[in-house]
Amino acid sequence: MERSTSQLLISRFLHWVGDMTARAGAAALVAAIVIGLNIVLITTNYSARWEALFATVSASITLVMLFVIQHTQNRQQAVIQLKLDELIRSSPEADNILVHLEAADDIELIELEQDQIALHSAIREPAVEDEFQE
Repeated sequence: MERSTSQLLISRFLHWVGDMTARAGAAALVAAIVIGLNIVLITTNYSARWEALFATVSASITLVMLFVIQHTQNRQQAVIQLKLDELIRSSPEADNILVHLEAADDIELIELEQDQIALHSAIREPAVEDEFQE
């Protein structure tokens, strides 16, 4: 799937915004701005104009950050999934059905989960019996 240059630029920009806003300095800057705006609201006796401006800016930033976070998390999830798929493929004992499991039906996921739980229980049972025999 080819991605256009504009999509790549937008993606890079969103990752840059995500990286910049994940820093402690960004949190300190936002806290200073909020404190400053609250001081302005107090000194202007909670002017409706300032309140509307503050609410609009806050809602806009929140909406943009929602998409920034979603974009960066989707990319990180895809990277982790590719790494896990490669580990599964490289291990001769691994079940290759687990590669691309995210495309499976819910019923298949439930069955595989129950199989894993049964396997883990079977592995633990001899260890528990050994503890009681000692």
